Amino acid sequence: MSVESPDVPTSPPTGGPEMIPRESIEFGPLIIAFDDRVLRPRPWTAAQSEWAADLVPSFSPGPRILELCSGAGHIGLLALSLVDERHPGASLVAVDLNPAACAYTLLNAAAAGLEDQVDVREAHIEEALYTFETFDLVIADPPWVPHAEIGNYPADPELAIDGGDDGLAVTWPCVQAARLHLAVGGAMVLQLGTTAQVDALRERLAAEGDPLQILEVREHEGGVLLRLARTVEEDLL
Repeated sequence: MSVESPDVPTSPPTGGPEMIPRESIEFGPLIIAFDDRVLRPRPWTAAQSEWAADLVPSFSPGPRILELCSGAGHIGLLALSLVDERHPGASLVAVDLNPAACAYTLLNAAAAGLEDQVDVREAHIEEALYTFETFDLVIADPPWVPHAEIGNYPADPELAIDGGDDGLAVTWPCVQAARLHLAVGGAMVLQLGTTAQVDALRERLAAEGDPLQILEVREHEGGVLLRLARTVEEDLL
């Protein structure tokens, strides 16, 4: 899919008119609506939003945030609300392939009073962004359950959890998008499932000479959070 105009999202969300929220959950100060077509928000992932918000450079006026695999939008929206308190004028681009997820992100943005600061794009990661776009912060919560294990999670929608053979099939496009679209001084906060996946990603980054590096890892009960950024030398080139 080609993108020709900076004023039009790659694809408008289509999850919409028939969508009736079945549940809602408190996520920090936000109330997040969802149903069984999207992954149920995990409370621990608020740590991803909070860490991401702390990484926005202090000199950034109106920081731009990108969330990949946004689901119901809870992680990106909480990050946006926290960043906007410190840096007014912050904005969020949220990307997901699931039309229901995109519709819920819009609904939840409106409920939080953030709809004017949120651009939701229903698209594959590789097709969702304009070439010239840059972001101060990239957040990604890709599916990370190995395909052979998704049967262990019958309550979760397959699209939201199936990470392919090693659980990293969607992670790599997220990292590639961050490499192409992170602004100078920007950071990525990525969620994975296990430290073994962290090691596998680190090995691939090193093998490919990737300018992005894993700089910090934080383990949580429900998963692992990583901070990635370009080396200082790369950003100065």
